[in-house]
Amino acid sequence: MAVNLLLGLQWGDEGKGKIVDVLTNDYDIIARFQGGPNAGHTLEFDGFKHVLHTIPSGIFHNDTINIIGNGVVIDPVILIKELKNLDKHSVDYKSKLLISRKAHLILPTHRLLDQASELSKGKAKIGSTLKGIGPTYMDKTGRNGIRIGELELATWKERYRNLANKHEAMIEFHGVELEYDLTSLEEDFFEAIETLKELTFIDSEEYLFAAQREGKKILAEGAQGSLLDVDFGTYPFVTSSNTTAAGACTGLGIAPNRIKEVFGIFKAYTTRVGSGPFPTELFNEEGATMAKVGHEFGSTTGRARRCGWLDLVALKYAVEINGVTQLMMMKGDVLSGFESLKVCTAYKYKGEIIKHFPYNIEPENLEPIYTEVKGWKEDLTKMSDKSQFPKELNDYISFLEKELETPITIVSVGPDRKQTINM
Repeated sequence: MAVNLLLGLQWGDEGKGKIVDVLTNDYDIIARFQGGPNAGHTLEFDGFKHVLHTIPSGIFHNDTINIIGNGVVIDPVILIKELKNLDKHSVDYKSKLLISRKAHLILPTHRLLDQASELSKGKAKIGSTLKGIGPTYMDKTGRNGIRIGELELATWKERYRNLANKHEAMIEFHGVELEYDLTSLEEDFFEAIETLKELTFIDSEEYLFAAQREGKKILAEGAQGSLLDVDFGTYPFVTSSNTTAAGACTGLGIAPNRIKEVFGIFKAYTTRVGSGPFPTELFNEEGATMAKVGHEFGSTTGRARRCGWLDLVALKYAVEINGVTQLMMMKGDVLSGFESLKVCTAYKYKGEIIKHFPYNIEPENLEPIYTEVKGWKEDLTKMSDKSQFPKELNDYISFLEKELETPITIVSVGPDRKQTINM
C-alpha cells in the first residue's frame, strides 16, 4: 500500500496539524517523520483547543495508530506534559502511541547548549526556539547522540553522564553568562524518562514495512515548513532537519517509490517566526491586520509572527522540491475585508527579473514584483460549502492553481475542524 505525505510549504505554522486531524479518518497510521518540540500543531474541535509538539496529530482518533518516527528528536519532559494534557481528555494514548527506538533524545544540556550558542551570536542569532533541537541533531550526525532504544540498556545513564559532561565543557567554551541548575533540570528529566519507559518502543521501519504489506493506509506527517529545510531552506535561518518530502524517507524508512500523494499546506498569505529574510513582509497596517485577524502568534514559543503577502515564487519552489500533488490553502478567512490582494509572482534579483527561488533572498539583492487581484468582503467562517464562496475568492484560487500548476483540493475558513471545505 502506498504512503501519502503531508507537509508545510512555507516557513511553518501553515496549519498542518488541523489538516492531519481532518484527514485521519482515512488512515490507519499517522507517522511523524522529523523535527522535535520546536513544532506546534494546533487543533480545535468540540469547543477545545489542543496544541501538540511531538505527538502526531491523529492522536484524538480512537482507531488510528500514531508513530513518532526515527527522524524525530524527543524531549521527555515536554512529551510527558503533552501526555498529561491528553489525560484531561481521556485519550487512550498508551494503546495507540508508538515511539521509534531510533529517535534521538533531547537532553537538558542540549537546551542549555542551544541557549549558549544563541547568546554567543549576539545580533546575528538565528531565532532558535531554544528547545535544544540543533544541538541534538548535531550529536546525531556527529554519532554522539542517545537514542530511545538505549533506555532499554542498563548502561544508558553512563552514556548520558559522559555526553552531559561534554556539553558542559562546550557551554563553557562559548564564553557567555548562562546561569542554570543542572541538578534540578536532571531531576525533571529522569522523572520524565521513567514515565516515557511505560510507552511502547518499536523498530519503526519494520513496523511500517509490515503495515504496508498488510495494506494499511499510512499518512506521514511533517513539522515546520519547506523553507526551513536544512538543505533547501533560507539557510542559516532554518531548522536542523529535512522538512521536505525527502525527509519522510529518511525519517521513517519509507522507500521513495512508496510515496503516492503529497499534500502541500500553505496559508493564503505568508508568515514567518524568528529571524531570516522575508521578501513579501509587510510593515504597515495591512500586515498588522493579518496578524490580528489571523491570531499570528507561535503555538510553541508565543512569539508574534511576521506577516506578508503570498509569495508564489517561494511557494512554487516548495511545490517542485516536494513533488506536491494536491494543495490545501489555509486561513482564507483572514483575507476577508481587503479591498485588493497582492501576490508576488516574480523577483527583481540583482537587476534581473526572475521567477525562480535564488540562493540568496536577502533584501539588498532582491525585491518582490506583485500582481494585484481583487479581494472579497464576505465572512468565510460561516460557510460550509464551496458553492457559498464569493467570486473573488474563487478567482483567487483559480489564479493560484494556474500559477502553481497544482490543484487546490481543500480550503480552510477557520480553525475548527468543521471549517474545512473540500473543493
